[in-house]
This record gives sequence, structure tokens and C-alpha cells, in this order.
Amino acid sequence: MKAIWNGRVIAQSDATIVVEGNHYFPPDSVDSSLLKRSDTTTVCSWKGTANYYTLVVDGAENTDAAWYYETPKDAAKQIAGRVAFWKGVEVS
Repeated sequence: MKAIWNGRVIAQSDATIVVEGNHYFPPDSVDSSLLKRSDTTTVCSWKGTANYYTLVVDGAENTDAAWYYETPKDAAKQIAGRVAFWKGVEVS
């Protein structure tokens, strides 16, 4: 699987985990130089608190376009630290 935005590969892996239709990429498969930490968080009743990244590619920003669960609830422990994408990021 690849995650692409603004013409750049953000992440690539053959070991994603799919939860609720979203591919969660292993952290070492993500180009961290393209991620900027965000203060945004959301809460899922069964996964826990999600933290977000803003993507920065060639000067363009996609606010909160990536998220991860640093310490998910037990039901979602398989995605701990993995990164998922939305907001126009093509995952295929």
C-alpha cells in the first residue's frame, strides 16, 4: 500500500492493518520528514485518543491529514503507533 499526497509518497508498506476501512501504516514506513505534529486530538469510544499530524509537502500543508493512536485501548492495541491518512491522501 502507498499513501500519496501532493505528488509525494508519504508512506509505503505491505504490512498495513485495516481498521474501519483505514490502512494503518507501520511507523517506520512513513516519511516522518513530511509530518508536523498537531495539537488536535479526537476520542473514539473503542480505540481511545487519536493524535494528528499535518502533512507538509513542497511548502503545501494538509492540516490534520494523518492520525495515530499512541496508546490505544486494548481493543485496538494492534494499531498502536501506526499512522492512517485521510483529507485527500490517496491510499492504494
